[in-house]
Amino acid sequence: MKFFRAIYVHKRFYVTGVLLVALFIIAAFVPALMLPARLATALFLALLLVDGIMLFGQRNGINARRVTAERYSNGDENRVELIVENNYAFRVQANIIDELPAIFQIRDFSIEISIEARSETRQKYLLRPVKRGEYHFGKINVFVRSFVGLLERRYAVPAQQMVKVYPSFFRLKNVEFLSFADIRNRLGLKKIRRMGYNKEFEQIKDFEEGDEIKSINWKASARRHKLMVNQYQDERAQHIYCAIDMGRSMKMPFNEMTLLDYAINASLTLSQVVLKNNDRIGLITYADTIHSVVPSDRKNTQLTQILETLYNQETQFNESGLDPLYTFIKRKINNRSLFIFFTNYESIYSLERQLPTFIQLSRSHLVLIVSFINTEVEKITQEPVSDISSIYRKTIAEKFLFEKSRFMNELTRHGIQTLLTAPENLTVDSVNKYLEIKARGLI
Repeated sequence: MKFFRAIYVHKRFYVTGVLLVALFIIAAFVPALMLPARLATALFLALLLVDGIMLFGQRNGINARRVTAERYSNGDENRVELIVENNYAFRVQANIIDELPAIFQIRDFSIEISIEARSETRQKYLLRPVKRGEYHFGKINVFVRSFVGLLERRYAVPAQQMVKVYPSFFRLKNVEFLSFADIRNRLGLKKIRRMGYNKEFEQIKDFEEGDEIKSINWKASARRHKLMVNQYQDERAQHIYCAIDMGRSMKMPFNEMTLLDYAINASLTLSQVVLKNNDRIGLITYADTIHSVVPSDRKNTQLTQILETLYNQETQFNESGLDPLYTFIKRKINNRSLFIFFTNYESIYSLERQLPTFIQLSRSHLVLIVSFINTEVEKITQEPVSDISSIYRKTIAEKFLFEKSRFMNELTRHGIQTLLTAPENLTVDSVNKYLEIKARGLI
């Protein structure tokens, strides 16, 4: 039974068959063509037999395997390599169909190649997952044919494999920050005048524009005959928490990824920056209740623990509430901390319900609210106006963006830090905002 399942006919078989039928039809009216038609049919059957013997005369003519990582990075391109080995004594044409995870919904994946005799080929392709979780690969199907090209033999190679898609850890490899000054220079953060002094002395350096006059070291300046200033390190081991909203407002998709996925990717990168800056990073995910908590720390395994915690987080269908979160923070977190809330507000009413809790929390901690610009609505405001319908649509879009800006101004008016950014800029903007807060000494 397996033998017959492996037999496939190539389109060359059908074309040849149609031509032979046409030749016999013509021969019915032109008897002189009957003999050539019979000879052509005999040749066709002989080639069919030879083709079958060539393809099925060897038990294991093709070997194949898939090489890919055990973990994929969400939102990034991940490499997959197929290694196909030809054990035949002749060159074959192969059509490789890898059974991709069903979540990709790719139904037309195939690679058409030629493989020399007794050799192997390596074919690479990229996959970009947009959802975290488990992805299951299936078999590797290789359809091979000889130079005759009438038949194809299918090799269904068992290659079932499960890979886990984690939050975007590729970006962590690209963010190797060594010090606060290095982070500031790489991200283009402007030098910000400090409102006070930290106690930890670092070094004496040349005076630069923007340095505090009070920090000038007059003795060192006299010895070097130029202005020298004392440089101080930021206060270290401060407590930073990423609080990620998992309510229904974070389910909104942009570029095939939800706002929750953008928030998770940004939190992961921000966590690495915080640890490189010798601060303590923690994590809280919440909706109507608290889902997970990683206490702030700066141990070597902290980033891995956060990554594992964020791996299987999913948005909820309920609206988020801050009361359980506020109670937990009040009871469990006594040190003054920076809480970075990744959330989204689409109406002033939802903000008004949570504003009193944010105000209460800001009395003991520094609160930063990170919300998202609806880029699709923003595009509508930039479209040209052509009729009355487009005028209405553009007016409503502008009103929506104005309301969003008003939300953030309302938070700022109560002394709460805010950041309004597009989803694709979230990672860089949130890191810059953290560095700005550190530079201003607000924590």
